[in-house]
Amino acid sequence: MTHVTENLPSSTAGPLVHGGRSAAMATAFVRGGVAAGLGLGALAVLVTAAWISSPFPDSGPGEVLHTAAGLWLLAHGVDLFRTETLSGYPAPVGVAPLLLMALPVWLVHRAARDTLEPYSEVTTAGPRPSTGGAVAAVAGGYLLVAAGVVLYAASGPLPADLVSAGLWLPAVVLCAAGLGVWTVSGRPLPEQEQAAVALRSAARGVVALLGGGAALFGTSLVWHAAAAQESFDGLAGEWSGRISVVLLTVALVPNAAVWAASYGLGPGFSLGAGASATPLGLVGPAAVPHFPLLAALPSPGPGSWPHWSAVAVPLVATLVLGGCVGRSARLWTGRETALTALVGAWACGAAVAVLAAAAGGPLGSGRLSAFGPVWWQAGAAAVLWGAVVGVPAALGVRAWARRGLKPAQAPAPAPAPAQAPVPAPHAPEPVTPMEAAPDLATEHASDPATASDPATAPDPATALAPATAAAPVTVKGGRWQGRLKWGRLGWGRAARGGAATTAGPGSEEDDEPGFEPYDFLPAAWEPTLSPPPPLLPGQPSSVPSSDESSGPGRTEAPEALEPPAPSA
Repeated sequence: MTHVTENLPSSTAGPLVHGGRSAAMATAFVRGGVAAGLGLGALAVLVTAAWISSPFPDSGPGEVLHTAAGLWLLAHGVDLFRTETLSGYPAPVGVAPLLLMALPVWLVHRAARDTLEPYSEVTTAGPRPSTGGAVAAVAGGYLLVAAGVVLYAASGPLPADLVSAGLWLPAVVLCAAGLGVWTVSGRPLPEQEQAAVALRSAARGVVALLGGGAALFGTSLVWHAAAAQESFDGLAGEWSGRISVVLLTVALVPNAAVWAASYGLGPGFSLGAGASATPLGLVGPAAVPHFPLLAALPSPGPGSWPHWSAVAVPLVATLVLGGCVGRSARLWTGRETALTALVGAWACGAAVAVLAAAAGGPLGSGRLSAFGPVWWQAGAAAVLWGAVVGVPAALGVRAWARRGLKPAQAPAPAPAPAQAPVPAPHAPEPVTPMEAAPDLATEHASDPATASDPATAPDPATALAPATAAAPVTVKGGRWQGRLKWGRLGWGRAARGGAATTAGPGSEEDDEPGFEPYDFLPAAWEPTLSPPPPLLPGQPSSVPSSDESSGPGRTEAPEALEPPAPSA
């Protein structure tokens, strides 16, 4: 038999199942079911170990497994019913240990992360499953097992509330799976800078608030250490019972931190129907069972300065939130900074509301039906603290960070290139129009064709008028084509050429050598023509009258002089 195992790839970075997208989704579904089984099995082992170590076990293995199934559902936030009561009526149990909830959340998170992690490498072959598909597949496999657990626990001592199971189970599983996909994607934040800063500041504010709550609870527990020790000794006398009480106490420490944070925020928490504890004091009859953690509760009566000092917890948390926003808002406007801090306060309030809802719940019926913080009061108080303290803190940190900034200055203009000195203008001697263009007058006077054709004869009004237009005046006729050219500031000269053209101002394409234009004179200077000399008596005028045959405004060519006859 030929073995082909040596041809298999040795790398473990590829996906577990080599196939299409359907195979990857099937693998994710199996991973979700395995995660649920691991959590249920771990809790069943723990409960079974406590049952075995108990000196007086009063139940069999079947009831132990039913109890483990109920506690596993309680770890997801599902409310249970305690059927074995003195009154015979089921009593609700809804205070879920948050540390126990961390186990199923971590398992689902890891299952979703491991589903997409092999496909994060660029060299991985095969189609990559979508993020939404991975979350749905992992959650589907997990919830399938959870549905079987709900049905199994219904026949035990701790059946589940179906409404609570339908709400909390999918919510916890989907959030944990989404967190795993977000982790494997690199924990991306929104592209908009303000939104990303708001989320980061809200996360830091929540961590600071919970840390402050844990410190406040620890301080109060140390202050009431004698009462806590008495309560612990009264619950169990043998070592197995004491271990169980210690484990339950440790699992409820995060709940106590959330309770203390809500106490510092102002709304406090409920200690049964009609009783609440706030920094102002403990109001109403508290239905407090004997438990070591509950020994840290404040004494009945109005509060004093140790109780009022609890407001330092939300104060520090909101300062952390505002400082995070202010350090990132160095180049933002004040309005953007305030809005970002306000959005961070709202996000922090939403997180506090969810934690408060998970940390509290009923411990029974009647007076024990409400224990822990009220979720909407705790969330609203967190938003209010963030708006009142966090926004001014963000603006203050921003102003402090901008103290060394200087306003942007416009760049200095480049130095202009050095120019040669311009000679001072001088006024030319006054000349008559005919003297300025002698070639034009002579050419038209000596050309009989031009003189006899009124249409082509030069117009004295055009020839004698000062040249103010930019384009030169072009005249056709004869063997010369004279162009009376007026530049920008002075007369040009008659030039030879072919067909008549119109040159632009300042054009020097037809200039003859030695020509000096007057373009260097200032633009406001204009030459003035001297008036013609007065006519002597009997001297004929050079401009014909309007009734002559040459037409109005026309000049006739002078008679040609015949050369004298040669002498004998």
